[in-house]
Amino acid sequence: MNHLDMQSLILGRLTWDAIPFHEPILLATFIGVALGGVALLVALTYFRLWGPLWRDWITSIDHKKIGIMYIVLGLVMLLRGFSDAIMMRAQQAIAFGDAVGFLPPHHYDQVFTAHGVIMIFFVAMPLVTGLMNFVVPLQIGARDVSFPFLNNFSFWMTAFGAGLVMMSLFVGEFARTGWLAYPPLSGIAFSPDVGVDYYIWSLQIAGVGTLLSGVNLIATIVKMRAPGMTLMKMPVFTWTALCTNVLIVAAFPVLTAVLALLSLDRYVGTNFFTNDLGGNAMMYVNLIWIWGHPEVYILVLPAFGIFSEVVATFCGKRLFGYASMVYATVVITILSYLVWLHHFFTMGSGASVNSFFGITTMIISIPTGAKIFNWLFTMYRGRIRFELPMLWTVGFMITFVIGGMTGVLLAVPPADFVLHNSLFLIAHFHNVIIGGVLFGLLAGITYWFPKAFGYKLDPFWGKCSFWFWQIGFFFAFMPLYVLGLMGVTRRLSHFDDPSLQIWFQIAAFGAALIALGILSFIIQLVVSFVRRESLRDTTGDPWNGRTLEWSTASPPPAYNFAFTPLVHDNDAWHDMKANGYVRPLDGFIPIHMPKNTGAGFVIAALSAVCGFALIWHMWLLAGAGFAALLAAVIVHTFNYQRDFHIPADEVVRTEGERTRLLLAGHV
Repeated sequence: MNHLDMQSLILGRLTWDAIPFHEPILLATFIGVALGGVALLVALTYFRLWGPLWRDWITSIDHKKIGIMYIVLGLVMLLRGFSDAIMMRAQQAIAFGDAVGFLPPHHYDQVFTAHGVIMIFFVAMPLVTGLMNFVVPLQIGARDVSFPFLNNFSFWMTAFGAGLVMMSLFVGEFARTGWLAYPPLSGIAFSPDVGVDYYIWSLQIAGVGTLLSGVNLIATIVKMRAPGMTLMKMPVFTWTALCTNVLIVAAFPVLTAVLALLSLDRYVGTNFFTNDLGGNAMMYVNLIWIWGHPEVYILVLPAFGIFSEVVATFCGKRLFGYASMVYATVVITILSYLVWLHHFFTMGSGASVNSFFGITTMIISIPTGAKIFNWLFTMYRGRIRFELPMLWTVGFMITFVIGGMTGVLLAVPPADFVLHNSLFLIAHFHNVIIGGVLFGLLAGITYWFPKAFGYKLDPFWGKCSFWFWQIGFFFAFMPLYVLGLMGVTRRLSHFDDPSLQIWFQIAAFGAALIALGILSFIIQLVVSFVRRESLRDTTGDPWNGRTLEWSTASPPPAYNFAFTPLVHDNDAWHDMKANGYVRPLDGFIPIHMPKNTGAGFVIAALSAVCGFALIWHMWLLAGAGFAALLAAVIVHTFNYQRDFHIPADEVVRTEGERTRLLLAGHV
């Protein structure tokens, strides 16, 4: 074997040309990230944080810590995804006529693809999964999820999938296909570089984590509810989490399969999605949207659950129409599988098919509208407290309804023929995802933050963030509705008609306001940490919550509940307080809990090594990585030492402090 063959076997397609020395924007970003990474490593070493970081977080199988890590991952990736967004808005605001802007088309195409992939898969999904991880076991009276190790492994698979996307910024390049990577553009003929391979393997690795997390949470909700908590006594957020994870388990295998078929087309020359030898690119579009439209509801259903918890708490009332809320959630879950074809009305399916999917799309708006009215009726004659979570809820109700109405408009096939692939579609999608999902997640983070850390978030900077987001959203996306109605298509980096420029400039101004909203949120976190003693909550229940998670200390102990609660009502904690609940003063026994393990991190890291090797055709590394991956799985399988006891005296100490606060009248 000659030198070139050996180099190809070891390094595959990876050469010095893969490093973007010729791209000044990427090079400056790379230098900035490298310096930041070095500074972080130095800080961790100087303050001797490596040990606690490994013992308490990286290897943790505590659902609360894993939920927090999911949320941190989502917020970090939000900064990257929004950086792409503001670059696009700035480019479109200045690239008119002879002015070509600062992003070449080749780079711009990567930016809008990465923006969509990151925001959906690595911002919205980790934030949703993180909140479900943290809250659901506490709401149902469980000490952890059904499979604690699997929970840790799921998180690290998601994190390493995100790492592969980030790596594409500096080693090689990302896909230039749009966030759903339609063939033939994503095929080997039109995308022979590594961009689509980064897309495939990052989503495959993260998708495994998401799927296993879905299985875990379904098992937890179905099998680990506290005594007395029947299905119709579960909190609404837990109901939405159950339906969300049913959708995950049903939909994500389809994504895995369709990406596997696309990778076979690219790697071994099959013809599933080509025009040759019986292939059909439209089959890819069908399969990707059979996953893609349920994905929208995977994101928005937990947000609906958050709003239900927030409205009941801050109106001081039982949620109006609990049963109808549950039925509406289940109906949305079912109907989300009957609407996928509205994403390609214009692709020749015929009038009958288009009519069916147009009607089902309109029908799915009915249970969603029922939820809006239930929240409004809960607010009616309630003692509304406009705390920050409630502000996000009211902002959502205004913004999301506008997005819902434009969605019904797009559900009409003749209207969709005019508006398809235009900026109207972009405005609608962001209207429901930002106004529905992101506002809900920010409401949830604010609502449960004191439960996680023991102190509230600073209200002033929180309100600054809310108003910048709310006002910035309308400035950023209402002009896109206008441009879409004028026929301006999406994914363009340059325009010839100067009369359009003012609309793009208004949109760029809105993006700048949203940037201030994100900055205000970061300042809020820092200020809250600095002022945590003055913001500390000694009650464990700062909002006077209604569901079971507020019955625990803030932050909750590792075991959540010293005694398994007995549930009589769907507002379990409110019911317990109303009936004179008194915490036990004795009878504590040792608690058996699983032990932390680094196996999840190691297996996920080896999966990422395999993915990187397959992206660059480094077959030797891919084989070695896969063998190491199998060995790590086998070793973990036979590792039985994964349990420990929390002694009774430690339980007494923890619960005694909580009881002291109770007797002092703070709870």
